[in-house]
Amino acid sequence: MEDQHFLESDWDYCLVLDACRYDVFSEVYDDYLDGTLEKRWSTGSSTPEWAYRTFTDNHDLAYFSGNPFINDLGIPLNELKWGASCDYEWSASEHISNVFDVWKTGWDDDLGTVPPESLGEAFHEHRDAVEKAERTVIHYMQPHAPYLSRGKGQKLKQIQKSIRKQEEAEKETDGGGGALSSLGDTIRPKVENTLEGSELAQKAGLWLELDPADLVKNGTRETAMALYEENLRIALESVADLISELDGTVIVTADHGEAFGEEGVWEHHIETHIPALMEVPWLEVE
Repeated sequence: MEDQHFLESDWDYCLVLDACRYDVFSEVYDDYLDGTLEKRWSTGSSTPEWAYRTFTDNHDLAYFSGNPFINDLGIPLNELKWGASCDYEWSASEHISNVFDVWKTGWDDDLGTVPPESLGEAFHEHRDAVEKAERTVIHYMQPHAPYLSRGKGQKLKQIQKSIRKQEEAEKETDGGGGALSSLGDTIRPKVENTLEGSELAQKAGLWLELDPADLVKNGTRETAMALYEENLRIALESVADLISELDGTVIVTADHGEAFGEEGVWEHHIETHIPALMEVPWLEVE
């Protein structure tokens, strides 16, 4: 299997589907898109790792980001007070010429996420930046949870609240988080290490996004995968609409996959290099 070679490959527009498994994508994509599909091996099993290992130089890109880890805040990943703890001294604004924070401007409070149409709207609003940039990336949040048909996303809402708090703290302290932030830096990795090592804890995180009645009836894996496929189909409808407007070579891929119990792993985590998380689609659209 070929490595992803995200930046080394030839394309004008690359549409990234967050947490998109190759196997599920391969079963449904041709209902929406025509093209040549390959299976490739990502550089990371989560967005922070993928970004850190992919964007290592200075890149002339118009990057429309539905994912808050790739942002224009200028805060390194290892200093973020929300999301997964990591040691990556990386921020998108230091490596990508133009990042549009669609995770902020296109946020939907009712859904608890950034719906696909918000990415299309941001793209249309900044066509001048697209024309000036060498290449363009459009990073959708789906099929990543929360699941749009439920309209009750919880986990990303917590991240969104934490982002606002950190932005306020950064403004007040000029980058220093004070005693409270220091305490958070000390405790959070220990908590997350505990969660990472517990299959039950990982499943509990996913349960926040699922309907209890469906869980009892169908089980965690079946319930989650059905909603996951639905999320992917919703995203692909939007992707297909946008691609019809694009002139140039278009690729549809993912930053990483999503686990549903494979090798005891649920969802996706940093440096967890199992096939469910590392195998991603690489579709050159016709």
